[in-house]
Amino acid sequence: MEEGTSKSPSNPGGTVAVADAPGVDGSGAPVADGSGAPVADGSDADCFDPFQWDTREDCEVRQILDRIADKWSLLVIALLDNRTLRFTELRREIDGISQRMLTVTLRQLERDGLVHRTVHPVVPPRVEYGLTSLGCTLHETIQSLVNWTEAHRAEIAAARAAYDARSVG
Repeated sequence: MEEGTSKSPSNPGGTVAVADAPGVDGSGAPVADGSGAPVADGSDADCFDPFQWDTREDCEVRQILDRIADKWSLLVIALLDNRTLRFTELRREIDGISQRMLTVTLRQLERDGLVHRTVHPVVPPRVEYGLTSLGCTLHETIQSLVNWTEAHRAEIAAARAAYDARSVG
C-alpha cells in the first residue's frame, strides 16, 4: 500500500494511506461517495485538495513545494535576485551551508528550471549561477511572503508570547 506523509493542521494524524484517502478505494482508484460530489479523477483540479498531494503520483505539487520551501533553496533564490554569483560567493553568503548541500540545492534548482548554470571556458573553469525567468517569478512570490511577514511580525510575536504564557501555567 502506497503511503504519503502529509502533516498539515487539517491532517494531524500524519501519514495517510491511499486506501484511507477520501474518494479512493483500496487500490487508489477514484470512487463515487454517493453525495454527487465530483470524483477524484487525477485532473489538475485535484491538485488543490491537500489530501491528494501525497496520494497521487501524477500531481507533483508536494514535491515542488518541498523543494522551493526548503530553507537553502529560499536563500539561494533570494541571493540570485538580479545578479549572478559564483559557487564560492554563494557559499560565503549562506551561513551554515555545507559545500555538499549547496551543490545538491543548486543541482535541484537547475533541474527544476529555476536556476541556470554558466560555465566559462577559462582555466580554472569559472561557473556562475543566476535565476531563470521562471526563477525570477518565484522570487517575486517569495518577496511577497517576506513582505507579509514583516507587516505581521508584531502580531506573530504577540501571539507567540500569549501562547508561551499559557503553556507555562
